[in-house]
Amino acid sequence: MIQNDSIRQVLNTYWGFDTFRPLQEEAIHAGITGQDAIVVVPTGGGKSLCYQLPAAMRETGLTLVVSPLLALMKDQVDALLAKGISAAYYNSSLTASERREVESGIATGQYRLLYVAPERFADNAFVSLLQSASVTAVAIDEAHCISQWGHDFRPDYRRMAGLREIFPDATIQAFTATATPRVREDIVEQLHLKDPVILVGNFDRSNLTYRILPRRKARERVRDIVEKHQGSAGIIYCIRRKDVDELTAYLSAEGHSALGYHAGMDNDTRRAHQEAFATWEVDIIIATVAFGMGIDRSDVRFVVHMAMPQSLEHYQQETGRAGRDGDPADCYLFYSAADGMTWKAIFQKGDAPGQSTGFQDVRVAQLSEMEAFCQSTTCRHMSLCNHFGQYYKSDNCVACDICLGEIKTMDDSTVLAQKILSAVVKTGERFGAKYVANVLCGASDALIDERGHASLSVYGLLSEHAQGDIVAWINQLSADGLLAVGSEYRTFSVTEEGWSVLRGNQEARLLLPATPVKSAPRRSRSAGSTLKRRPVSRGGTSISTETADGDDIDMALYEKLRKLRYDLATEQSMPAFCVMSNKTLEGITRVRPTDEDGFRQIPGIGPKKFAQYGDQFLECVRAHIGG
Repeated sequence: MIQNDSIRQVLNTYWGFDTFRPLQEEAIHAGITGQDAIVVVPTGGGKSLCYQLPAAMRETGLTLVVSPLLALMKDQVDALLAKGISAAYYNSSLTASERREVESGIATGQYRLLYVAPERFADNAFVSLLQSASVTAVAIDEAHCISQWGHDFRPDYRRMAGLREIFPDATIQAFTATATPRVREDIVEQLHLKDPVILVGNFDRSNLTYRILPRRKARERVRDIVEKHQGSAGIIYCIRRKDVDELTAYLSAEGHSALGYHAGMDNDTRRAHQEAFATWEVDIIIATVAFGMGIDRSDVRFVVHMAMPQSLEHYQQETGRAGRDGDPADCYLFYSAADGMTWKAIFQKGDAPGQSTGFQDVRVAQLSEMEAFCQSTTCRHMSLCNHFGQYYKSDNCVACDICLGEIKTMDDSTVLAQKILSAVVKTGERFGAKYVANVLCGASDALIDERGHASLSVYGLLSEHAQGDIVAWINQLSADGLLAVGSEYRTFSVTEEGWSVLRGNQEARLLLPATPVKSAPRRSRSAGSTLKRRPVSRGGTSISTETADGDDIDMALYEKLRKLRYDLATEQSMPAFCVMSNKTLEGITRVRPTDEDGFRQIPGIGPKKFAQYGDQFLECVRAHIGG
């Protein structure tokens, strides 16, 4: 039986840490003891360590890592090799000679970890090669891709259903950042997991403030958001590539350091832009949903969606890239009712990220959940937790536009809701929002006359309101569970909760159709904590560092360390974060160690890391202090 001390020793030796993040230790124990598992931890929760550390502890045997992200494979392998852990990847980016070299390494048992893309399992010869190797564990990253109910279903992942037969004695563990209870059940079933350990982290990101804004003058409002967070890192998501290009050009013309990222760019450009963001060369990335996986930047202070994402899972994953350092961060979503139609048109063309023919109904259902979230008057944090099957305890999160009182509601919301619900009942609970709104508006319509609805008591009852506002309120009532939507057609019926409102036993809340009120002050992350910002010029780009209790980073030293890291990474042809993470560099600037003992106290510096780079970084610190 492997003791906790042994695990922590390996953690410190190779990764330079003394403690684990939530659920990491449990997942590692499952891997070491040969238990199947499904591990759901938020973006930035450290999933990779859960399968890398057990592999590093095994004296023999190969851990197979299945991942759809080719660029991330290389970064992970580079980081492992830098730690002295033998690893390789096998995908379409390799040349013929490189593939033969990896195949030889597999055959001779050279590697502890091997990263492969799911489509590799269509190659029978390669599968046979793997079967001849001693595969003791299989880790499936982005495991939600195997489920048709997941937000990024990929047909190639369906081949993973045969892993149990291919490797009957191997432990199989599935990892994902976003999976509803239904998706988790499907993953277990598809992978034929044996009595798996189920580990699900907390989906609530209490340090994030969620805001949903009407998409009016969005480009100018994004500029204001960037200026509000001047010097801070941010990610801005767009649906279309041309939107990325246009917004990048606009913000650059406004004097902001910004780069674009989308699939229309060549691989070298995309990688250069991602690396520039990860190493603080640029603070703002404007991208499609393709951006963000594996980014080692914990100081993202804002994420903006220029339009509604296609699912709550996408929204959770993308906003989850903000505030990974635990400090407050803002998430803005510019919403229009036209967003749903835009996504449906993309689905029909079959070119949405993760879209596959035959699963459009699932995508449309997920889109409806996303629309309901945007239209709801319920706390954003509560809605997200409920979606992922978790209970949210607080009545007021103090971290979303609803709970902060930034969005005005109608003074007579309950009476207004009763009128709308009554109209739904009196028209037979078999019509859509537009038709019910026309009845309430008193519209002149042949179908209304033909059906006798012009003689109803609710006809013209809301004639003082615009039809579009009434439609929006109907959708809000649906989002808040007072109206149910038909499964075949988008018709509305009153729910039990809706009847409670009709009978006067429960209140309702409807949003005022106007521009949201001025943002309320954001709560601090913890009682007594004061954030201080100190802007610093860096080659024409302004950056800032936020630290608690006046713990300012020595940015002059940070720049020297960052340049040293860049030079070492360039010399070894690896990403900069493989040498030192941003968080570790920040630790060095605070401690300013001048000997090995002091240097080893910094999180992320273990014996391996110090042996490789300690002398160079110590020399840099000593020269800075002495200079």
